[in-house]
Amino acid sequence: MLRYLPFLLVLALWIYAFIDCLNTPEEEVRGLPKVVWVIVILLFGEVLVGPVAWLVAGRNRAPRGPSGGGATRWVAPDDNPEFLKSLDKDREKDRDRKDGGEDG
Repeated sequence: MLRYLPFLLVLALWIYAFIDCLNTPEEEVRGLPKVVWVIVILLFGEVLVGPVAWLVAGRNRAPRGPSGGGATRWVAPDDNPEFLKSLDKDREKDRDRKDGGEDG
């Protein structure tokens, strides 16, 4: 069983690189066109040159954020200033209702 492990690891890396290349948007692919990367991965997958080249040189690994041009990073509600402000506004509305209801 252990003698099949290297083959399975190469196969897993090959499949991962192929699927990752297919799922990566065209504007995030570096170096070569996406179609060429797919061909490189498929042709040189057995010797690991294609998948390793894709993982090292083909993918754009810059973190996405407001300055990266991609989708904004998710922020937990307790760290999100806009969410905290909305909570303060809700509390003020509740206080106004309670104050107004007791006077009337």
